[in-house]
Amino acid sequence: MTTDFTLLFLAAIALTLAGRLWLTLRQIRHVAANRAAVPANFAERIPLAAHQKAADYTVDRNKLAIFTTLIDAALLLALTLGGGLAWLHDFWNARLTGLPYGLALIFSVMLISAVIDLPFSLYRQFVVEARYGFNRMTLGLFCADLAKHTLLGILIGTPVILAVLWLMGAMGPFWWLYVWLFWCAFNLLALFVYPTWIAPLFNKFSPLEEGEMKARIEALLARCGFRSSGLFVMDGSKRSSHGNAYFTGFGNNKRIVFFDTLLSRLAPGEIEAVLAHELGHFRRHHIVQRIAFMFAGALGFLWLLGQLIDAPWFYNGLGVPAQSTALALILFFLVIPVFTFPFKPLSSYLSRRNEFEADAYATENAAAGDLVRALVKLYEDNASTLTPDPLHSLFYDSHPPAAVRIARLQAAAR
Repeated sequence: MTTDFTLLFLAAIALTLAGRLWLTLRQIRHVAANRAAVPANFAERIPLAAHQKAADYTVDRNKLAIFTTLIDAALLLALTLGGGLAWLHDFWNARLTGLPYGLALIFSVMLISAVIDLPFSLYRQFVVEARYGFNRMTLGLFCADLAKHTLLGILIGTPVILAVLWLMGAMGPFWWLYVWLFWCAFNLLALFVYPTWIAPLFNKFSPLEEGEMKARIEALLARCGFRSSGLFVMDGSKRSSHGNAYFTGFGNNKRIVFFDTLLSRLAPGEIEAVLAHELGHFRRHHIVQRIAFMFAGALGFLWLLGQLIDAPWFYNGLGVPAQSTALALILFFLVIPVFTFPFKPLSSYLSRRNEFEADAYATENAAAGDLVRALVKLYEDNASTLTPDPLHSLFYDSHPPAAVRIARLQAAAR
């Protein structure tokens, strides 16, 4: 049955799909048009061949993104107005009741989505990444990672989903508040246990060796007032040649992690500057802000779902004649992205602002010139385009464009 909400949903899908495709095509055209010459600010630092490799890599990734965007839209329509979710409901409702029914329904949708995404993940890893020399993962390791992720998803996801469904059914009209409290507690617990129990299932973490590097880092940590439970090197090179550094954990369980690929490429001063940037996120309270923003957003979305869960027009408008807590949960999180897409520039802007603030903090505690040299090396090594389309960047980029970021750091260095 076509309703006003059906028409609104179709309009949102059409506008979001058109917007995504238009932005992706803009990015492809803009990067390709600027492929022939290295931007003036980088002409003495990055060879033309590296610039062209980054352009081609960006174009190929965005061409793949066009297909995944179309497939995601088709899957959404198939599950909702196409009757897929209604069929899954009928199938499991005839065999299970209560919490087992809800768990089976949710896992079915997750499985369908994962199976459809699998060929694209394989192509991305073994064709696109391999074409540009980034892939170091074997098919066996890919399958092992997939098996581990699946098993973890089942072991962790099962009790979490059951708890959410039970709270939705047992806590009355304010169930959304109880689910939110549970979800916040679960995420804080995950932040605490991830470094020690989850991450080592996928990578090997070795203590950073004694020497000049460790001494410089420990002196930086002392200057910044940052306490960690250890400095570690991760064997990221067994999957990819991309380099990075990050800190993870929560409370007294914070760890600083360097990819081995990063350590092999950057000089000690450059690594110190990169870490000073990461510490800037901590000292400027960006991590706490992001968590608070995420929790506030979750509260708003769960409240909204609480208003929709008993509304027949919500289910009927999305092609599902039945009502249940599991159906409401699935439908809501399937369709909410098409309505929130226009707000992406806001989240990207906040993230880029945080990056500028972290850069500024880094220049106060390390040499700005070292951070510039480190970033230029990382742009080249990771084949990051130096010429993104401005509008595409406005929507999607969590980090400032390379030219803008380097110009600010050079001003700070002067």
